[in-house]
Amino acid sequence: MEVTRREAFRSVVSKCLPAAAALAVPAAAAESNPLPKAPVGMLYDATLCIGCKACVVACAEANDLRPDVTLDQLHQTPEDLNAFTKNIIKLYKPADHSPDSFVKLQCMHCLDPACVAACPFHSLWKNEGNGVVNWEPSRCIGCRYCEIACPYHVPKFEWERINPKIVKCELCAPRLAKGYEPACTSVCPTKAVIFGPRQDLLATAKGRIDESPNKYFENRVYGEHDAGGTQVLYLSHVPFEDISLPNLGTAPIPARLTWQRRVYKFFAIPLLLYATLTTVMKRNWKDHQKEMREDEERTGLRPQL
Repeated sequence: MEVTRREAFRSVVSKCLPAAAALAVPAAAAESNPLPKAPVGMLYDATLCIGCKACVVACAEANDLRPDVTLDQLHQTPEDLNAFTKNIIKLYKPADHSPDSFVKLQCMHCLDPACVAACPFHSLWKNEGNGVVNWEPSRCIGCRYCEIACPYHVPKFEWERINPKIVKCELCAPRLAKGYEPACTSVCPTKAVIFGPRQDLLATAKGRIDESPNKYFENRVYGEHDAGGTQVLYLSHVPFEDISLPNLGTAPIPARLTWQRRVYKFFAIPLLLYATLTTVMKRNWKDHQKEMREDEERTGLRPQL
């Protein structure tokens, strides 16, 4: 049976448009993200951190990450967050001899995360219950748009992999599922970083400020309102910007990037159309070959040898 170009086009369109519409609906619906029901998180107090890096080692072990021995080829000494490091301790040492400070850096698990809003295939998604920003590797295409969108520069790219993906802290999601706390908070000897419900951590942080009002910078908790709020909170005795915590205002980052989000998400539609077109053409070709064999068997015609 001969298939005309018009019939083939109709066949492709009839299959592509519903799939494209299905992709477009989540993109539009994602403009407004509901807050998690029971967000958990971490409170890091820079005044208590001694820079022992026990949290860095525990994180690597809990997440089966390759040891990052960049500096001396012996010890766990990552220079920054990367494909093998989801959690790092850095030192702020000012030139003017003002106070030093350690800082623990990892995913902030924003209440309205820019990385989730930016991901075109929903590889990054926010748990509706505990609010953890998780990552689904089967959906990740390695586009790195989450890297661009994140104001904290957290998601990192697997440059050394043949099929590179994104790596980031997920608050040790498998441990949380078993009722354990994240590996980093479980080993901190000074309790510089603690785990718990976000509202309890906020209360603890504000309690510490009330007890020592001259100890903490601006007497405020970073992450309470910054960028719409984060589930990782900070107390510091030095300016937050000095320890890589930028001044982002109080509005969620995705709210400022509505048009970019829509444009980028709809870039996925041509990809879906192309994939669907390829699938339909392969199926039509197989049907065509089958029909040719049936015609040969019915008519007895064979190629001349």
